[in-house]
Amino acid sequence: MRRGAVLALIVVAVAGLAAGGTTLASGGATGPRLVPAIRGLDAPVFVTQAPGEPGRFYVVEQEGVIRIVVNGRVRPTPFLDIRSRVVAGGEQGLLGLAFPKNYARTRAFYVNYTASGSGATVVDRYLARGGSAVPASRRQILSVAQPYSNHNGGHLAFGPDGKLWVGLGDGGSGGDPENRAQNRATLLGKMFRLDVTKRNPRPELVAIGLRNPWRYSFDRASGDLWIGDVGQGEIEEVSVLRRGTSGLVNFGWDVYEGRNRFEEKQLGPGRLIQPIAQYTHADGISITGGYVYRGSAVPRLRGQYLYGDFGSGTIWSIAAKGGSPRVEPVRVEGLVSFGEDLKGELYAVSHSGTIYRFAR
Repeated sequence: MRRGAVLALIVVAVAGLAAGGTTLASGGATGPRLVPAIRGLDAPVFVTQAPGEPGRFYVVEQEGVIRIVVNGRVRPTPFLDIRSRVVAGGEQGLLGLAFPKNYARTRAFYVNYTASGSGATVVDRYLARGGSAVPASRRQILSVAQPYSNHNGGHLAFGPDGKLWVGLGDGGSGGDPENRAQNRATLLGKMFRLDVTKRNPRPELVAIGLRNPWRYSFDRASGDLWIGDVGQGEIEEVSVLRRGTSGLVNFGWDVYEGRNRFEEKQLGPGRLIQPIAQYTHADGISITGGYVYRGSAVPRLRGQYLYGDFGSGTIWSIAAKGGSPRVEPVRVEGLVSFGEDLKGELYAVSHSGTIYRFAR
């Protein structure tokens, strides 16, 4: 599944996805190992837990369904089913889910999906009652037109500031032909945040110069933001926005691909932040961002940021303070996402239908 000039991100990258989900589960004496935790899913793209609910997992399936999993068993009735609203396939679909810290009180949660008909990126708020989402509670928070069907971004994450952070790709095609990532007049190719305590939150721009941020997360210890940004034809990259950074920042695309010059043109506004780690297409084709591990099951991984590649299944770790990446002794085919539970334990999501837990 080598990609050509256009293949970008993600998740469901191209129809060839269906091909395998074999996972190597052997690790060294100090780990990690990968242990199957949830099986029998239909094209999962994310897994998480909700505050106050340590006994259940929520799994996002690309077609437009969120499943509830208890004790490793998938409940037959979905938590939310919005297939009628979603166009799915390739890099489109129901792609993101986020619960705020006060979910146990407010019962509000947020989803990110590609809308049927328009192909726009939509962020909606729903309320839950009695263990299920209430379809009639839907309220649209954001809609951004997408000129192409790829580079949708799709993730959502609440930051230490309590705001909902949204990362969008550059709009698609190849090479950012309309120069959207460096143009602050559009939300495409940007990272921004929304104050969802307000009825109609306005996007607050944080960073420009992203190509396709496929999974990003906040380190629960430091508050730093870690981003896996999918490359064009040569380089995949990991970027970090340290907590407390002020002013607009620029991650460089499409003036840079990774640390390499991509186009000879002027960089747009914002302070340039180059990647903390990168790899070439000799080692993979599409990065999947992960988490800084803060759990206890695998002591050797504490304080390490883990990320991987959708095509090769390789998983790397790098110290949160920086350093040289290390290839971990485990691999996941179709590695579309990582997930983190309430205790900081880590999971890997195979698009073929299995979710694995990191163990010693």
